[in-house]
Amino acid sequence: QLQASGGGLVQAGGSLRLACTVSGVTADQSAIGWFRQAPGKEREGVSCISNTRHHTYYSASVKGRFAISSDNAKNTVYLHMNNLKPEDTAVYYCATAPFDATWFLRNKYDYWGQGTQVTVSS
Repeated sequence: QLQASGGGLVQAGGSLRLACTVSGVTADQSAIGWFRQAPGKEREGVSCISNTRHHTYYSASVKGRFAISSDNAKNTVYLHMNNLKPEDTAVYYCATAPFDATWFLRNKYDYWGQGTQVTVSS
């Protein structure tokens, strides 16, 4: 199971930290990805951390503003979101994948969390 948390309402330019706590699956052997879905839009990949936790990936729209990290002792992966923009408003999901190759493809992921809402006001 995956539990995403940390969403909320924030003003543009603000920051939030999302957390994805993983249990019941081989969390330390899985790549963990973050996706988001805005109303009327397809779910898109935002970031991913590799199985080894040595490699991180970002979409062009968030690179330089978001950072992904992990705390293996807590089986938790974090998405640190800085300088938030109204276009970052979406439901954010975390998911596990066997590998980080083509991390941005939804069909590479097998388990998904329930999502957490992020709203950025202008």
